[in-house]
Amino acid sequence: MLHGLLLAFHVLLASMIIILVLLQRGKGADAGAGFGSGASGTVFGARGSATVFSKLTAVFAALFFATSLMLAYLGTKPSTQPTSVLERAAEQAARTVTPASAPTSVPAVAQPSSAAPVASGASAPAKKP
Repeated sequence: MLHGLLLAFHVLLASMIIILVLLQRGKGADAGAGFGSGASGTVFGARGSATVFSKLTAVFAALFFATSLMLAYLGTKPSTQPTSVLERAAEQAARTVTPASAPTSVPAVAQPSSAAPVASGASAPAKKP
C-alpha cells in the first residue's frame, strides 16, 4: 500500500518538474528581441533573483530525489508475503500437512525411587581440608 502511494506521488512530482521546466524562460530568451539594444547584456551577465517557477522546481526536485531514495529502499527490502502463485501454494500446503510420526502427547518423566528424603533440620557433614 505504501509502495503504491509513494510511486504515485513520485510520478506526480516527475510530471510537475517537467511542466515547470517547460514553462520557464531560458537565459537566451531575450537575445533575439533585444539584440544590440542593451538587453543582450542579461544573456551573459548575472541572473537576477530566482523566480517562483525556479524555486518550485528546486523544491520538487528535492522531493523527487527523496521519493527515489525511499522507493529504492522499499524495493530492496525482502517481501514477507510470497509473490508468486507457486510460493503461495507451497506455503498453504506446508500449513495444512501435519507430520504423522509426531507424538500427540509427551510421556511423563519417571522419578527415581532410590533417593532418600533429607530431613528438614539435618545438615550435611562438613569436609575437613
